[in-house]
Amino acid sequence: MKLYYSPGACSLSPHIVAREAGIPVELVKVDLKTKTLADGSDYRRVNGKGYVPALELPDGEVLTEGPVIVQYLADSKPEAALAPPQGTRERLRLQEWLNFITSELHKGYGNFFNPALTPEWRAAVTERLDLRLGWLAGQLDGRPYLMGERFSVADAYLFTVLNWSAVAKYDLARFPSLFAYHKRVAERPKVLEAMRAEGLIR
Repeated sequence: MKLYYSPGACSLSPHIVAREAGIPVELVKVDLKTKTLADGSDYRRVNGKGYVPALELPDGEVLTEGPVIVQYLADSKPEAALAPPQGTRERLRLQEWLNFITSELHKGYGNFFNPALTPEWRAAVTERLDLRLGWLAGQLDGRPYLMGERFSVADAYLFTVLNWSAVAKYDLARFPSLFAYHKRVAERPKVLEAMRAEGLIR
């Protein structure tokens, strides 16, 4: 399988999941500014949406959208226990987390990287994120991961989004449980592997 990624982008989430599950993927780097691959070809021929991640399956079909890709990877290696089984209430809770992260946090942080961002817009985005992350911090009090004791694909996604805090100049330390959670996930061996492979850390 091929995982199309850009260093540190939301594609880091399925990259982490693949490593946690022990699923080998070929990493294909995408230049998001030019929408091209290293060989100069147009990435939009792979994913017409023009953004990452995209996962090319062994039969040549391409999956897009991070929450879908991470669930596909988890279901491909159920023994890794990165997602509860389909049809269970726990799986619904996982999907609930993935939807919250993608709609309320991913898109919120994304505003910080818009070149048209004004101080007023930034203030409004920060206020909304403060509310969402304040609630999330309360949910993480007393438990190591979103689903409880076990790391899941939702944690890979949340870690990826929270990782943008430094670049966005958003002070995550104001939420001690979230700050500790981010540090805890960052220390996982497979997370470190993925970040090194993308050149994010040495």
